[in-house]
Amino acid sequence: MPELVVILAINGLIWGLIIALIALGLSIIFGLLDIVNVAHGDFFMVGTVLAWTVISYTGNFWLAFLIVPLIGMLLGCAVERLVIKPIENSPALSIVACFGLSLILQETVRATFGATPKRILDPIGITIPLLGLNYQIYRLFAAAVAIAAIVAFFLFLHKTKFGTWMRAVRQDRETAIALGLPSDRIFLVTFGLGTSMAMLGGVVAAPITSVEFRLGLDVLPLCFMAVIIGGMGNLPGTAAAAVLLAFIEGIITSFTEPTTARIISLVIMSVVLLVRPEGIFARRRT
Repeated sequence: MPELVVILAINGLIWGLIIALIALGLSIIFGLLDIVNVAHGDFFMVGTVLAWTVISYTGNFWLAFLIVPLIGMLLGCAVERLVIKPIENSPALSIVACFGLSLILQETVRATFGATPKRILDPIGITIPLLGLNYQIYRLFAAAVAIAAIVAFFLFLHKTKFGTWMRAVRQDRETAIALGLPSDRIFLVTFGLGTSMAMLGGVVAAPITSVEFRLGLDVLPLCFMAVIIGGMGNLPGTAAAAVLLAFIEGIITSFTEPTTARIISLVIMSVVLLVRPEGIFARRRT
C-alpha cells in the first residue's frame, strides 16, 4: 500500500506538470485578452488526436512534437482573428463563442475519428524498477518535456522584447496601448501561444491517457482551478497550483475513487476562495 501511494503521487506530480503547461496557456489568454476560454481543454484534446494521427500516417510519434505545436499556433491565431477579435469588447459574447467553439471541436473530432477511445503505445517502451514495479521511462520524459516547455515560456516572457510587451499589456493594458505597443499583434500571438501550449500538452499526455473527443472536459476544470487557486494573473502561482492540485489528487486517488478525488479538489478550491479570494500564491492587497 505505501508503494502504491508513492507511485500515484509521482504520477500525480507528472500529470500536474502537464496541467501546469496547459493552465499557463489558459492564464495568459485570460490575463491579456480578458477571455474566459472554455474551449481551451478541447485544444488539448485536439493535440492528443493530432498526435495519434501523426503516428497513424507516419509511424513516428516524435514528429508530433514538431508539427502539433505549430498547428496549434496557426489554429490559435486563426481563432483569435475570426472568432475572438470581432467580439473582443463583449465578455458575454466571448464566453458564448468559446463554448460554441468547444462544441465544434468536440463534434468535429467525434465525426472524423469516431467516439471510441484510442490508445497510443509507449513510444520509448523502456521501464525501470521502482518500488517493486516496472515504471515507464516515458512518464519521466513527459515530466522533463513539460518542465522544459514551462521554463522556455518564462524565459520568453522575461528575456525577449515581445515577452516584455506581453507582460506590459497584462499589467496595464491602457497605458501599454497608449505608449504605442502593437496590441493587435500581441493579442494575436498571445492566443496562438496559449493554444500551442495546450496542444503541446496534448502531445505530451497522449501516450499516458486516452485519446477521445471528450478528453478536454476532464482537463479544463483542473486548469481553471489552478488559475484561480494560483491567483488570477499570477503565472508562477498558476503553475505551482496545478502541480499541487494534481499531486494531491494523485495521493487521494490511492484511497478513493478518481471522481471523489476531484470532488475533494473542488472543495479545496471553494475553501481557498472563501479564505483567500485572490488565491493562495497571490500577494494580499493592502
